[in-house]
Amino acid sequence: MMQWLIDTLGEVKVEKLADFNDSALASGEKNVYLSMSYVSSPFSINHSSTMIIATKTTVSLHLLQRLKEIGIDTVFGVPGDFNLNVLDVIEGDKSLTWGRNVNELNAAYAADGYARVKGAGAILTTFGVGELSAINGIAGSYAEKVPVIHVVGMPSTTSMEKKAYLHHTFGNGEFSMFHKMASHVTVAGEVLSVKTAAQQIDHVITQCLLQRRPGYIGIPCDIALATISVLQEKLDYSIPKNPVGAQEAAVKAILDAIGQAEHPIILLDRCATRNDVKGKVNDFVKASGFPVYSKPNGLGVINHCVPNYRGCYIGASSLAQIRQEVLGADLVLEIGSEALDINTGGFTLNLDPEKVISFDSSCTKVFHSMFENVAIQGLLPIITKRFPASCKVDTQQLIESQLGPRAQQTYTTDNDNKVLDQAYFWSKLASYLPEKVALVTETGTPTLGTFNLNLPKDCTLIMQLGWASIGYGIPATLGAAIADRSKPVILLVGDGSFQVSVQEVSLMLYHGVCPIIILFNNDGYLIEKLVHEGGYKYNDIQMWEYAETFRYFGRDIPVNQDRALVNTAKIGMQKRIHTSSEFDTAMALAVAQSDRIHFLELVFPADDVPKSALAFVSAYKQ
Repeated sequence: MMQWLIDTLGEVKVEKLADFNDSALASGEKNVYLSMSYVSSPFSINHSSTMIIATKTTVSLHLLQRLKEIGIDTVFGVPGDFNLNVLDVIEGDKSLTWGRNVNELNAAYAADGYARVKGAGAILTTFGVGELSAINGIAGSYAEKVPVIHVVGMPSTTSMEKKAYLHHTFGNGEFSMFHKMASHVTVAGEVLSVKTAAQQIDHVITQCLLQRRPGYIGIPCDIALATISVLQEKLDYSIPKNPVGAQEAAVKAILDAIGQAEHPIILLDRCATRNDVKGKVNDFVKASGFPVYSKPNGLGVINHCVPNYRGCYIGASSLAQIRQEVLGADLVLEIGSEALDINTGGFTLNLDPEKVISFDSSCTKVFHSMFENVAIQGLLPIITKRFPASCKVDTQQLIESQLGPRAQQTYTTDNDNKVLDQAYFWSKLASYLPEKVALVTETGTPTLGTFNLNLPKDCTLIMQLGWASIGYGIPATLGAAIADRSKPVILLVGDGSFQVSVQEVSLMLYHGVCPIIILFNNDGYLIEKLVHEGGYKYNDIQMWEYAETFRYFGRDIPVNQDRALVNTAKIGMQKRIHTSSEFDTAMALAVAQSDRIHFLELVFPADDVPKSALAFVSAYKQ
């Protein structure tokens, strides 16, 4: 009824009244007052005495307005004939930036990296060839629980109704196949129609944000500029409240367990990084004083400088002291629980379920009792508020009497002006990381090496443990750097992964962002060599002049300088580094020159591996 009313009458005022009947619809008045108790609408309407206006817009404008509403100011993607009408609108909007990516896969990775910093991301591709090129990146966002909205420009409704034999199709008149493929890597998907476009757009975006996973919006090219009427009301993607009875039962069970525990600990996982609960987790950590450990996917949730942070627990891959401390606990408060191989040291956590309380975004598990729909967002603040003062741990006393100093990864290095190796690199990296840095680590040794790294205050760690698709790092760095230009961004990437998606470095020059790119040149796919030994040549790659990357992407070509979107970035260092002293000099300068983009090619011995990577591979093989 609401949409019919809007389409019929144009601008509509909606107020809460005591009475309403269909005679109002027959009045012909432009401003019609409705009792919202009688109106069923897909919009979340506040039933207090408020006024909501319906106005005319277009399908594309409504979509872009919703993206801006949730904080998106850059849309990544590649032009294609079926999405050009939408692109015209993006280019005409001064508050939006077009990502201008080199290919769709990289655009999807960039949208993911952007979303890790901004909260959500968006990508625009064309039908068929474009969306399938992006689908691996979208699948990664699905696996990693990152909300990315994939907008696809589609053939016209007329062409699809006629089952026309168009390019970018299989020639069988079937136009829903790609949407069906996308349904496996999205939580909501819609092909828009003029009559319901506003509701469809709002539904997809809302579900993306609620479920923290990608969504799909297909726009036939003939309706992209079609006029529609929409309610001028903001999206409601607030988390549903926990059931009161179940929540109270969970609170009682948890507080009882805390009261009986002698050696409780907190173990952080990805749930704490993906559901806007970072502040709530930090409040609980402070209130309890319990020793805190992170699994790899939970790194960066709390500042490593807090006194009760103890390190990264990765099962059998952990430092011995950390493993002993975790397995010695009689209560584990686990913020999220993901039994991913890389996240658990090859399934070697060995936590006793009789000692584990798991908080998650959809349920809470206290030992063997499940509390459905009791989500961490509402539950944890109550636990913090009601936390018994008698149960708070004196962190300093605990360290002095039982735990001792925090375990640290040790590195054997005496390398003054000698050949740079992984041990020296990892022993020094933390000292160069600035506060609030977004540290992007590519799959392989760059990620595995970070597990025992002391991260700086307010660090955002961006990695892809679950999907582990090589090539993610460079585009994700582009996205993260665009998302917050005030944030320092550092990328650690291997040479093999670099060659997969190197094109997006050219977009860093175009957008004027200033990351520090640190490339590990160890001549091939090192992790594969470790996992499957034998010296096979398929792990070799073509050697490139990596330190020349900015030059061959046209940094000095006048037309590129004229077209650059932001002309504030300067070219910093482009250096191939062989020795430890060269590394220290270059790193200090790169961090100091934060208004420049830097490229440091670190030449490591071909079989040189960080200790944490060796520990993981050993556990993984078992």
